[in-house]
Amino acid sequence: MPPSNLKVVTAAQMSALEQAAAAQGLSTDALMEQAGLAVAQAIRRRLGGVAGVPILVLCGPGNNGADGLVAARHLRRWGSEVATYLVAGLPASPKPDNKLAAKLESVRRYAVTILSPADDPDLAQLDAWLRRSRLILDAVLGTGNSRPLTGTVKEIMQRVNAAREQPNPPFMVALDLPTGVNPDSGAVDAAGLAADLTLALAWPKLGLLTFPGAAYTGELQILDIGLPAGLGETDLSLELLTGDWADSCLPPRPRDAHKGTFGHALIVAGSRNYVGAAVLAAQAAARAGAGLVTLATPQSVYPLAAAHLTEIIHLPLPETAGGQVHPDAAALIRSGLSRYSAMAIGSGLGQSADTREFIARLLLTPPAPTIPTVIDADGLNNLAQIPDWSQRMAARLILTPHPGEMATLTGLTAAAIQQDRIGIARRYAAEWGAVVVLKGAYTAIAEPPGRHPEGLVRIAPFANPALATGGTGDVLTGIIAGILAQGLDPFTAASCGVYRHGQAAAELTAADPKAALLASDLLTGRR
Repeated sequence: MPPSNLKVVTAAQMSALEQAAAAQGLSTDALMEQAGLAVAQAIRRRLGGVAGVPILVLCGPGNNGADGLVAARHLRRWGSEVATYLVAGLPASPKPDNKLAAKLESVRRYAVTILSPADDPDLAQLDAWLRRSRLILDAVLGTGNSRPLTGTVKEIMQRVNAAREQPNPPFMVALDLPTGVNPDSGAVDAAGLAADLTLALAWPKLGLLTFPGAAYTGELQILDIGLPAGLGETDLSLELLTGDWADSCLPPRPRDAHKGTFGHALIVAGSRNYVGAAVLAAQAAARAGAGLVTLATPQSVYPLAAAHLTEIIHLPLPETAGGQVHPDAAALIRSGLSRYSAMAIGSGLGQSADTREFIARLLLTPPAPTIPTVIDADGLNNLAQIPDWSQRMAARLILTPHPGEMATLTGLTAAAIQQDRIGIARRYAAEWGAVVVLKGAYTAIAEPPGRHPEGLVRIAPFANPALATGGTGDVLTGIIAGILAQGLDPFTAASCGVYRHGQAAAELTAADPKAALLASDLLTGRR
């Protein structure tokens, strides 16, 4: 069976999936036992053993707290010095539906220290454990984070945050979700806890991949807790891209291949002020595996680009007095489109009435071309000024806006787009009938409804500030075009391209997360 991406869930979806698992015979209690054991095992692996290690487990009143108690029991069983702090106080006497109380009885049998505000009114015992613990397990709220933190719970979280600001702070592990992070929106309470490591149960929650909550997630690790195989695979419409999936989707490269085997990408890019954008996009398409790449760029840009691009075919275009592509260039390109398998347009074209007219003639004039097309940067900015552009397109499209370009296309503010990146990408993929790559930290790739009734959205597992520099978007455009030219469908090509782009930056900055990059570093693999 080919590898798949990881599903991403909301709190309501996770609850429904747990209920579906129960209907298949997996009880809530069994799920808690498996989750708590998986968390304890992950902690033991991280520490290289827990014997003699002081660990504080912060437990809330619900299922997340019960999972934490199961983890505490196993950690104690393996020799750790464990204290559990019940932030909402001791539960009532055990009842059939009181999971926390039932799990509390089991940790008592293992001589785990049990504390609560009732016997620690000034929180002195909490402070003492915060000072001596090597690791804190946050099992307070999990996906129950839906209301502001108040009262004693808020005060306890503030004490924990204060302890984390001291020299040699304890390592913070969040069970499923850091306390104070909304599981769906990623909104963060002022008293929320920032984790060094989040152990997500079964699937990552959307709030872990949405800022500002993503900044509180730390390292994200997904734990298998024994849910039935295939549960939710067809119902869930959010995925987190994985390297195994991206590898499996790239086309084969047979030993008897020739340059025609891997397609021919046409890159329409550049202007007098933006020569580098054209160079980066064309190089990236070649590096992504296209057998042939042609760069169509204004006449005055051609000799400058050709000096850097020895492997690329060049198509000089008529230009305006300002060094931008002339509208008459559209006819020249359209006359030869049949020789190309994919096209990318936009990088460094500039914005002007002439450029808009060129794009309209190239992409929108009947019969509109059907070649699979990536549109980026000034291609998008110019399209936004053309009424009903999406209804006049015939090509299978991949649009790659950053939030500012998305704001220009939609009339929304960049802030509004950032607050609902998944929803906005999905909405406009459906409205435009195009794959939308909404760039940024945790880039979202949305396709129109079809494969999934809502339209599937894939999220890239990268939030790397090293990519926040000029030219990296041009590299992404070229990578996607190079993969698209090899015959992949637009959604798969866009997803693979985004993953490869983010992976390259991650590898270059692995040894120094604060390192800065040049866009060209992504092409060479060297800084």
